[in-house]
Amino acid sequence: MAQEYIQNKVIEVAKERVFDTNKSISEVAYELGFKYPQNFNRLFKQRVGFTPNEYWNLN
Repeated sequence: MAQEYIQNKVIEVAKERVFDTNKSISEVAYELGFKYPQNFNRLFKQRVGFTPNEYWNLN
């Protein structure tokens, strides 16, 4: 329960941060506490239905 809540909050922040054009997706992942950007990408896709890059391109 708590882990899911935290992941949802992280994804909410991530959805905003992927639009910061000064940062790569990897930099956003590290800022959000991910050791490996691919773990961030996987969680993002699970929760949002798109990878961070796909999400950025759609919006």
